[in-house]
Amino acid sequence: MLMGYDMEELNDIPPINDFIDDLQDGTRLLSLLEVLTGKQYKRERGTMRVHQLNNVNKALQILEQNNVKLVNISSNDIVDGNPKLMLGLVWSIILHWQVQYHLKDLMAELQLTNLEKTLLAWCRQNTLSYSGVDVRNFTTCWSDGLAFNALLHHFRPDLFDYANIARRHPNARLDHAFRLAQEQFGIERLLDAEDVKHPSPR
Repeated sequence: MLMGYDMEELNDIPPINDFIDDLQDGTRLLSLLEVLTGKQYKRERGTMRVHQLNNVNKALQILEQNNVKLVNISSNDIVDGNPKLMLGLVWSIILHWQVQYHLKDLMAELQLTNLEKTLLAWCRQNTLSYSGVDVRNFTTCWSDGLAFNALLHHFRPDLFDYANIARRHPNARLDHAFRLAQEQFGIERLLDAEDVKHPSPR
């Protein structure tokens, strides 16, 4: 349960196995937003592209209403499964709710729903091979900047040398990740490195 919302009350939504494929029709994205916002949203049940676009449009509107910064991400990009922009969408969602909870341990203390676990597992799966990265929650595990950089590097290894970034101070790592996300993916900075509480440099 999260924010007083019982996940058993959700409509029957198939489990998420791959974010790129499974978020395309918008229904699972709306379910994730129901968990994060504690509200219920109507969705179209058809399987045609127009139904998928309408569901994704609704999800993007909800994100904007919750002040999640989305730059150059359209419903067509999501329905078409554009990997670069899908990463930007997931990144923006993670960043926003980190800001909302001010990187405290609150989220780690809450019981994770299936959808949250899936998002966490996706982040973990894509960062497992990176030294120093152990993604177990959406707060403290991201605060030293390593996870952000690992996620970026996983999808765009051509952009920078991860080993070099890992040797830097946490503030420098965070600044690098936020700056690169803005420059390469058009994701507006929601945090500055100084705003993030982090442990001692590794």
